[in-house]
Amino acid sequence: MTTAPAVRKHPAGLPVLFFTEMWERFGFYCMLAILALYMNEKLGFSTRTVGQIYGAYVALVYFTPVLGGFLADRFLGFGRSILIGAVFMGTGYFLLAIPTLPMFFTGLTCIILGNGLFKPNISTLLGNLYQDLPEKRDAAYNIFYMGINVGAFFSPLVAAYLRHTYDWGYAFAAAGVGMIVSFILFISLRRHTLAGENKAQANRGTQIVLTAQQEKSRITALLLVFGIVIVFWMAFHQNGFTLTFWARDATNTTLSPELSQAFNPMFVVLFTPLLVWFWTRLRGRGKEPSTAAKIGIGMLLTAGAFSIMTGAGFSGGDTGRVSIAWLISAYAVITMGELCLSPMGLSLVNKLAPARMRGLLMGGWFAATATGSYLSGLVGSFWDDMPHSAFFMILTIASVGAAGLLLLVLKRIRPTIHEAEQMALANAKRS
Repeated sequence: MTTAPAVRKHPAGLPVLFFTEMWERFGFYCMLAILALYMNEKLGFSTRTVGQIYGAYVALVYFTPVLGGFLADRFLGFGRSILIGAVFMGTGYFLLAIPTLPMFFTGLTCIILGNGLFKPNISTLLGNLYQDLPEKRDAAYNIFYMGINVGAFFSPLVAAYLRHTYDWGYAFAAAGVGMIVSFILFISLRRHTLAGENKAQANRGTQIVLTAQQEKSRITALLLVFGIVIVFWMAFHQNGFTLTFWARDATNTTLSPELSQAFNPMFVVLFTPLLVWFWTRLRGRGKEPSTAAKIGIGMLLTAGAFSIMTGAGFSGGDTGRVSIAWLISAYAVITMGELCLSPMGLSLVNKLAPARMRGLLMGGWFAATATGSYLSGLVGSFWDDMPHSAFFMILTIASVGAAGLLLLVLKRIRPTIHEAEQMALANAKRS
């Protein structure tokens, strides 16, 4: 009898949000795949200027979700915020297709604002659908994350084909088309997600009321995790910047450099079912790591990925070209780290955040992503100033340090996470 919750089906809203996010991410990564190359090759910006703009852009893309989450919590609601954000993002992509500097920066601004409304609220909405199924929440975020990367896998392929066959503007326009599809999917199937939109309001009177101390401990735990994962995003977001330049300048391949960005989402799609199966097996044996522990494992795997790239630099990549197998191997390892960290971070926020500020704190997760993304551009701007092996070694050391710090913090926050999990299970049984 105790196994009944484990066999319950996922809500019908999961595939709706899966495909909505898949097409939105197709547009986002279609643009991101060529952004650094576009600024360098088409607009004529130096590598340092590209790094500054790239870092600032990605940082703002992930910082505005704090405002977007707040607006959804207080005024707009989750569904309306997602739709408004989709309109802004689609507009931004089509503006980028117009090859002038004013349209370039106006387009980036629209995407930044739109992502702020879209990104945190679709992630929060997913978690809301699982208030009665807390034991499936981690798996749901893994599945949802696979949708992100299905879109991300095809986007550099499409972007590379369009910009080589036609022009840069066609690739940006394809991103806009992806956003239109995302908008249509969500608005036409929204009936399946209304339970998550309404539940945030309807359950406020039935959820267990947290004491001021419980709220404080939960928020503190999240802030500590946010601070540490900044290092992961600083390293991870080299994929759209220095790792793309590495693919162009330091590998023995005829592939267009933006195509290298397809390796990461390809591995996400391949590895996600295996990882969900692995965590499920461990859960059945009572040995599944906590959500926060999975994040720590992700940091260690990130260090492993950049140690591979350090070896690639020492093996000849510092001064010439080496096999693309080095880069593919690094992408495989960092993808496992990403799967342990990124979807688990989303799940942890939904698990710990008090209901009245769930959107805001989901925005906080993306603000940590924003800070790391800005640092990725700042650190990446020194790409031409040191040997590539030294550059990657710095990222390796930083990732190991962050993993060690998280393990220390985990001792402090483990009781808070355990309490939140037990309260969620008790609340689900009463529902």
